[in-house]
Amino acid sequence: MSVAVVDFGSFALGEAVPSAHEMKRLSTEIGRAFSELGFVYLKNTGIKDEQVFEAMDICRKFFLLPKDIKQQYARSKESDIPCHGWIDFQTESLNPTELNDLKEAFNVTSLSSTDTWPIKDLPEFSSCLESFVGTFKDLSMRILKVIELSLGVETDFFVSKHQEIGSSGNLSTLRAAYYPAVQKSSVKEKQTRCGEHSDYGTFTFVFQDRNAGLEVMSRSGQYIDAPYLPNAVLLNIGDLLQRWTSDRWISAKHRVRIPQTEDALNRSRQSLIFFIHPDNDAMIACYDGLDKHPPITCIQYFKDKHPDLVNVSLYP
Repeated sequence: MSVAVVDFGSFALGEAVPSAHEMKRLSTEIGRAFSELGFVYLKNTGIKDEQVFEAMDICRKFFLLPKDIKQQYARSKESDIPCHGWIDFQTESLNPTELNDLKEAFNVTSLSSTDTWPIKDLPEFSSCLESFVGTFKDLSMRILKVIELSLGVETDFFVSKHQEIGSSGNLSTLRAAYYPAVQKSSVKEKQTRCGEHSDYGTFTFVFQDRNAGLEVMSRSGQYIDAPYLPNAVLLNIGDLLQRWTSDRWISAKHRVRIPQTEDALNRSRQSLIFFIHPDNDAMIACYDGLDKHPPITCIQYFKDKHPDLVNVSLYP
């Protein structure tokens, strides 16, 4: 089994809404991939590899800064937006049953968080990532329209609940992740570059460099490779979309393994990931009206399931 590839060129950024026939093709192919695996490659979205790799080069400059400089931009639980900012190497574990991941990252959760940008040390860093937030938001709206058609819900059923991306009213997050080269002798048992997990929002875009390493769990429980594909983005559904669809679509677990060859161990890895979430006040209710899962607002869901993402005092 492999991850399906869908040509998104007819609805790429900058293109008008395609014909009904073409929208039907996109909704059918993407819906099938979500049903079978929960992951799909979209090629020809309008985002080119050159743009992605240029952004990764800028991000790499940040990650290679001295730790004491990066620490000035670390995320803080006391912040209004505790998810925003730098995450130090080996301080996060996406699988709580394993040791901390062999990576560091920088999260962009609000474009208004000017106090946690390394303006002095790397001025192009903020403008680069802010630009990508806008690009990913535009692409998200197109995906949401396709999903609406695939599920047979009314127009704007999902689009209307994702209008605040990039503001304090929505916790969608752009993550730049950096995985340094690995010394095999230092890797401990139950430690990996990124632990097994499912994403918790609506859906996620994943751009990875040529070193790849991502693995996706199939419905049978076997892991399959999700390699780098030129001019393509990986799209996967999250836990909230699974809940929204009454489990018609299941969010797949995935991980980034430790490289198995000496050459691969000696290479760093980078990725750009955009986690799309509903607006904080959006009500997540099963689309079929059967209430397999009770209705809940997005912000309440995060407070219950992922309180580290939210300054709870701001949302009593």
